[in-house]
Amino acid sequence: MNVLNLEQVSHAYDETPAIQDVDLTVGEGELVCLLGPSGCGKTTVLRVAAGLETLQAGRVSIGGEEVARPGVSRPPEDRGVGLVFQDYALFPHLTVAENVGFGVGCTPAAAREMLERVDMAGHAERYPHALSGGEQQRVALARALAPKPRLLLLDEPFSGLDIRLRDKVRDVTLRVLQEAGIATLIVTHDPEEAMYMADRIALMREGRIVQSGAPAEVYRAPASTFAATFLSDVNWMHGTVADGAVASVFGRLDAGGMADGMRVDVLIRPEAISVADGASSVLADVVAVHPLGHSSIVALRLAESGAELRARLPGSRVPKVGARISVALDRDQTFVFPCAPPNGAN
Repeated sequence: MNVLNLEQVSHAYDETPAIQDVDLTVGEGELVCLLGPSGCGKTTVLRVAAGLETLQAGRVSIGGEEVARPGVSRPPEDRGVGLVFQDYALFPHLTVAENVGFGVGCTPAAAREMLERVDMAGHAERYPHALSGGEQQRVALARALAPKPRLLLLDEPFSGLDIRLRDKVRDVTLRVLQEAGIATLIVTHDPEEAMYMADRIALMREGRIVQSGAPAEVYRAPASTFAATFLSDVNWMHGTVADGAVASVFGRLDAGGMADGMRVDVLIRPEAISVADGASSVLADVVAVHPLGHSSIVALRLAESGAELRARLPGSRVPKVGARISVALDRDQTFVFPCAPPNGAN
């Protein structure tokens, strides 16, 4: 059963649309990441689901019960929802244990048990100002889980942490959520974070959900130029369809049934380019090498066309600057879409 169900939800601020016709579900035990750029409406969706914004159009159900329709709205505290805000919103005058138990009639023993689940039991008597950002995030998570909500909503919960700490706190959070088996909606602008954590990604743009699916599905089969370029870096070229294909620096690419004469974007992920000899390989000169540890970004200039591309090559053994190499293309990581219009609506 779906724990959260949003149907045709729209919301505007001062007559400026924030979200439009959003349909979104979160199933029992499912972790859904609502992913998209800043200002696309992600947080508005979360706030409408929580009851922090009055529903203007559509319908919201939680646990099979209608909690909002235009003119009728159940208050947040009656929705069975746990919230973790971007700034954690801990009470500075309460200890960690008191923060966890606040407002839910949670006994000290129960608060300590919840803190143990997030590896924070040893900090029960400390105050928020004495905690690191990662520790505050875990306390906020424990507080949200203490009332045993039907649904957990997290708004950019890791955005304020440095990258090394973020990975650790993200792992702890994911483990706790999986152990709790609670339906969870996480708002994030970070594609890697969504890919790492989610059972399902809902990708938003300009107030609408434009693609939804399992992380591997969304990554391997992006539905548009926007989806492909938001989820990863790409080499971006243009072409024109002729005889069902488009000419590229690696030869003809299938145009997926697009009409002859149509202008198209050709998007090639850096990891789609590898060092390889073969009938379809082309010669390229190495212009620059940027080591990243586990891989390197290698700037290439193709010998015949002069086109410049970026390849992501694994490991530490990469060609040196100035070398001429043969490179080949993985067509499964190459995408052809109709050219995005000037306003980028594609």
